[in-house]
Amino acid sequence: MELVGSGAEVNRVPQQIQATGVLFDGLLDDAAIFPPGRAPLPEAVVDHLARRLSPIGRYVGPFVCAGPRWSELMRVLSDRAVGELPLDVALTVPAGLPELAPSLAAVALEGRATVVSVELPLMTPSPRELFDVRSLLPEGVTAYVELGTHTVDEDLIAGLAAAGLRLKVRTGGLAAADFPSEEQLARFIDHAVTHGVPFKLTAGLHRAVRHTDPATGFEHHGFLNVLLATAASLGGADRARVRGLLAERDATRVGTAVSDLSTELAAAVRGHFCSFGTCSIEEPMADLVDLRLVGAIAE
Repeated sequence: MELVGSGAEVNRVPQQIQATGVLFDGLLDDAAIFPPGRAPLPEAVVDHLARRLSPIGRYVGPFVCAGPRWSELMRVLSDRAVGELPLDVALTVPAGLPELAPSLAAVALEGRATVVSVELPLMTPSPRELFDVRSLLPEGVTAYVELGTHTVDEDLIAGLAAAGLRLKVRTGGLAAADFPSEEQLARFIDHAVTHGVPFKLTAGLHRAVRHTDPATGFEHHGFLNVLLATAASLGGADRARVRGLLAERDATRVGTAVSDLSTELAAAVRGHFCSFGTCSIEEPMADLVDLRLVGAIAE
């Protein structure tokens, strides 16, 4: 039984190769220094640059660094041992709008890393605040505004669209309450797709398929489920269908449905679901290999 829709059987293998390439390239933002991984920053930078030169480099997005640790990052990059490969950074600004301008001013003075995006929460998002964020962005830098899953509504997402901003939502954390339900995440995906707002997810999304963590009992979303749910929403599926795809736990069914996505639909999905932050690149990659959605990765 297919989860999203039937894929063309003609030239299926070439299409699958093309579609999965589109689906996974740059999907994994490297958040190694954040919990629960909490890798030491020097080690995380060296590992990140090594991954970018490895067979999995195409799947790895920018290095995620918190603004308060920018100076520490610059000290690490001063060490020639990390190599000369340029470092693309997704900069988080935990204090929100008041610290955005100072953070951008600090990074503008450095040439050892390129900030490609900023991520910040807004405590009381308003149209004026959203346009204030947009007005501060340098050319070529995108902004993801973090909104709590419980507060995401259609008006807020429409405001992001009007301001030309993107959306960030947490899908996990250190407590069960940090994990949104299928209904909450389905509502968010539907609103984002309806208003054409690209989004990223962060926290708790380390594995490909929906599952219960045996150690904590927390219910984790799967990033492949999110890809399929986004595809369904793009196709006009109702909320119940989107919610059902987020709830699917059969890895074989999920993997087959992902492999059946057309190249065109895969590109459209990634135009909406841009990436997710993960403190472990290895875990999602291992799942993709196990499901035969990417080739075996050489050690």
